[in-house]
Amino acid sequence: LSSHPVSLLRSPLRRATPPASSPWHQQRPRRRAFSGVLNRSLPSVDVHCTWRSSIAMVYHSSFSDDDGITKACGCPLLPLKTHIKGPAPASDSDKADIVDEAITFFRANVFFKNFHVKSLADKLLIYLTSYINIALKRLESCRTLAVGTKAIINLGLENVPVPGEPGFPFPGLFTLPESEEEAELLRNYLKQIREETSGRLLNCAYRANGTPNKWWLAFAKRKFMNLVIL
Repeated sequence: LSSHPVSLLRSPLRRATPPASSPWHQQRPRRRAFSGVLNRSLPSVDVHCTWRSSIAMVYHSSFSDDDGITKACGCPLLPLKTHIKGPAPASDSDKADIVDEAITFFRANVFFKNFHVKSLADKLLIYLTSYINIALKRLESCRTLAVGTKAIINLGLENVPVPGEPGFPFPGLFTLPESEEEAELLRNYLKQIREETSGRLLNCAYRANGTPNKWWLAFAKRKFMNLVIL
């Protein structure tokens, strides 16, 4: 070691590989062998890449494009588990519907600024994710379940815009209605699914004793796909 220049060993600005006669260089095969053991027992590079991929994964809807599903403006009128009147077909009570998916995936999907649509159901999932974001914003200042329920009822009384009308949050997400009947069909479905989503969301946003659930209301500050909520 004494034969090597001091600047080569201690200077933080220079990095060089010592000659083969260096004791440090002679120990490198042992370090490689140790790394090989780690790679055989736990592929750290592959695990790291998989972890990063899982963090960046948007949750998509499991509902596929079914020709038997009625559509309005390109929005599938998927079945719902609900007692609220509307055009939605009835869903089996023991199966998850699109509202279950939207609420389950919300706290992950709300972080994303982009959403790659893989199916028509994904478009409805995007719409519901945005609506949940709006509903949580209304509930943010409601300190009891009773006050929160009133705020949700008032939200349900608001006009529900359809594509082509002012206030629709995602221009281009659905096609424009070709007739007044199609516009009203979609409006009634969106109104029905919004009310059903609101009722289930209250059970998440508030605990059994009526107090706010901070693990849900904290997400009111998030902006899904950079939408500003008023």
